[in-house]
Amino acid sequence: MKLQKITTATKTSQAAPKKAASKKAAPKVTKRAETQRRYKDACATAHALDLVGDRWALLVIRELIWGARRFGDLRASLPGISANVLTQRLNDLEAAGILTRRKLPPPAGVQVYELTEWGLESEPIFQALGRWAARSPQHDPTLPFSISSLLLSLRTMLDPDLAAGMTARIGFRLEDQSFLAELADGRIEIAPQALDGVDLIFTGTPPILAAAIYGGQDLKALEAAGLLKIAGDRKLAERFVGLFPLPPKASLPS
Repeated sequence: MKLQKITTATKTSQAAPKKAASKKAAPKVTKRAETQRRYKDACATAHALDLVGDRWALLVIRELIWGARRFGDLRASLPGISANVLTQRLNDLEAAGILTRRKLPPPAGVQVYELTEWGLESEPIFQALGRWAARSPQHDPTLPFSISSLLLSLRTMLDPDLAAGMTARIGFRLEDQSFLAELADGRIEIAPQALDGVDLIFTGTPPILAAAIYGGQDLKALEAAGLLKIAGDRKLAERFVGLFPLPPKASLPS
């Protein structure tokens, strides 16, 4: 939130205004005391929380699962995070060895962030947490849903029994990005890739794809509303969206 400074009129208010600065100040990074960020517990789970337990840290990692991203891209995919907090989390994760930064060669010449090999090993954390939290009666599926969230959910929620015997190459055009999903042997592998030689292509936004896959929204109705485009094997499309059943909701104490 930007705070606007309000001043009362003074003699100096009649003076000519100073020329505005041409450059924006860099986001301020606040270094926290070491004692505030450590549990001081030898349990590896406690140490994991030392590494990624701060608010937004895991979600920053989630957004980097599928490849390098620019600062602005990360901020756009994480509604609610401030530039200061994102800068702090990126610095913390880099110091922990979970991510690294590099500058793209010309003509782009911009700085990007990407997970290290060890950082990429974190994907099962998201799968385990996602499966567990999907049972929460308080989960709200209408909240913002990023591209990375959608793709990770597909790798998490695929039912290998329902997918048994299926082999398919399925493309996703999500905003300005393309991803190829290869379905075989009851597993699904997904990577950012050109959509050549695919059996099926879905074009839409992550929330609309999620509505079809997890919310049971009719594909024809979504197409008729102009929210979704399907190209290729329509029977495969109908079967594909049924491969990801959600677990039953947990019962809360009365």
